[in-house]
Amino acid sequence: MATVAGQDEVSAHGHTDGAALPTNALPFYDDSVNTTGCCAKFNPEGWDGRRLHFEDKRFLRATTKSAMHVPLNMGRVMERVQTAIAAADAQDPHENVMLSHDPSFWTSEHLIAVTKDVPGEEMTTLSGDFVTRVFEGPFSSIGTWQSEMEAEARKAGSEAKKVYFFYTTCPKCAKAYGKNYVVGVAQI
Repeated sequence: MATVAGQDEVSAHGHTDGAALPTNALPFYDDSVNTTGCCAKFNPEGWDGRRLHFEDKRFLRATTKSAMHVPLNMGRVMERVQTAIAAADAQDPHENVMLSHDPSFWTSEHLIAVTKDVPGEEMTTLSGDFVTRVFEGPFSSIGTWQSEMEAEARKAGSEAKKVYFFYTTCPKCAKAYGKNYVVGVAQI
């Protein structure tokens, strides 16, 4: 398991690593490299050590079934919601982010950033302050990463209210690209 160190370079949107972003903004999502035809190759620059502040930031909420945290119907649910998002023209390509967490061994919740309400889907908002950290390694490290995100929240002077993970690529694409980046996002 390794983390990606933040750098003080300015991203394409003028944001530097470690700096707070404007309200409701996410770090720049660079989707310019996509050799798999599925997930873009994740560029972690600008994502590590960020502070995010959301005020009623809009997300589509979807749930999937799991067996001991292993997703069972993820493909079917994601196909449905991505079709609905495209039909509503509600996707911002620079905020192609899905925050996930498991409220139980049997269910996962996924919050997909959207620009407007998506008819026929459950909508929600997030408000509050968040800290991020980029991890690289196998999905089996998620328990360790959860603990590390709770420690990041304490370093920021708060307990983690909730920890989400942004799985930047599917398992097949992570294997194709040779890296499995996961971004932890802790609400503080």
